[in-house]
Amino acid sequence: MSYNIELEIYNGPYDLILDLVKKNELDIYDIEINLITSQFLEYMKAVEELNLELTSDFIVMASTLLEIKSKMLLPKPVKKEDEEETEDPRDELVQKLLEYEKFKKATEILREQEKYEMKSFFKLKEDFSYLDDLSFLKEVDASKLAVTFNNILKRYGKKDELRIIPMEKFSVKKCMDNINKKLKLNVDFYFSELLSEFAMREEIVSYFLALLEMCKLQILTLTQNEELTDILVIPKQEESELNYGN
Repeated sequence: MSYNIELEIYNGPYDLILDLVKKNELDIYDIEINLITSQFLEYMKAVEELNLELTSDFIVMASTLLEIKSKMLLPKPVKKEDEEETEDPRDELVQKLLEYEKFKKATEILREQEKYEMKSFFKLKEDFSYLDDLSFLKEVDASKLAVTFNNILKRYGKKDELRIIPMEKFSVKKCMDNINKKLKLNVDFYFSELLSEFAMREEIVSYFLALLEMCKLQILTLTQNEELTDILVIPKQEESELNYGN
């Protein structure tokens, strides 16, 4: 008959001691050193019986635990008045355990963050260098257009939340496709009509850049009835079918 023996693997002696403290529901500031030392040595013996190798850190810790145990067995000297409290032999061990626990928790948080990042996809940066030349905006004041755009962002006013969005959800190309569908109706419309009810910043920016590109290609005209009002989009007859995807 064969037996399956399961032995937990630890990342070092402090990892083992912390686990023993938790399993025995001990106060880390008042460790029962006899119990912990006994269980620590039992673990080392179990590892040796399985012909597994222990790092030198475990051997050093075993010696440290035995030393602390022996010091705590010594009779405490009678305390005189105004005499400072004698140092607890466990103090140094407790401080190192607390420090190790802090870094262990930090490591776990970083690992969870890494798993989250691996499941996330980030939208690639688009090339907007073609917008450096704004000479195509002859029928509208570019500076006023910029102010109007900024006002639209403020009007929607929703602070972007950290969220995951499908890649290319608000690509300029897709926004141009949606705009072209409206242009085919040959009816003037306002920029705000393109946006969803709870439009976020990336949606507003993508649609605005799409309008500028289509204006440059002479597919549409941008204008404003009054300064700082919504941007009016006017389709150009027979030109809305222009193939802008090539």
